[in-house]
Amino acid sequence: MNVAKYIDHTLLKPDSTREQIDKILEEAKKYQFKSVCINPTHVSYASQQLLDTDVLVCTVIGFPLGATTTDVKVFETENAIKNGASEIDMVINIGALKDQRYDEVQKDIEGVIAAANGKTVKVIIETVLLTDEEKVKACELAEKAGATFVKTSTGFAGGGATPEDVKLMKDTVGNRLEVKASGGVRSLEDFEKMIEAGATRIGASAGVQIIEGLDSNSDY
Repeated sequence: MNVAKYIDHTLLKPDSTREQIDKILEEAKKYQFKSVCINPTHVSYASQQLLDTDVLVCTVIGFPLGATTTDVKVFETENAIKNGASEIDMVINIGALKDQRYDEVQKDIEGVIAAANGKTVKVIIETVLLTDEEKVKACELAEKAGATFVKTSTGFAGGGATPEDVKLMKDTVGNRLEVKASGGVRSLEDFEKMIEAGATRIGASAGVQIIEGLDSNSDY
């Protein structure tokens, strides 16, 4: 297993500086992570810095609340793609899901997928705010909308990924969609638990620590 290729090396803090972005870009090049996951304001710069590499640029849409309108999410997505984003991680309309306004949730996702124009779209369902029934429904709606991934968390709502949630999501989508575990994955042990539960992508700000944990692990 090439562990680095499972990791979206992530920096989404609102006070992220250019110096900090440069640091994660250099780490992504060094360790060959699958992508860097950054806020939209950094996409154009990052895509230029990563031009001659295999590292993708992933960005977030409707982040972190998911409460902007679909039109805004669509514009954000189009702008991010124009600026060089290869992958889009969007937050669902969580309130609409809880209201059981399922058509609205699905159309919101569909709008972003259409705007992404064939690029990978990961749908953040924010598991910490949902019941198990709502998690299952969110995954089903993401699948109906045509998403590539369902993703556990933003990391900004007071909780992150758990193996139990990853397994529930994977059981729901089967092999038709992939699952991204994000939030609180800080070590190789955490990484292994998420992969075992069914995740095929990990969003982590601790990508370097995870890779460095390989040195003492003979299974890789």
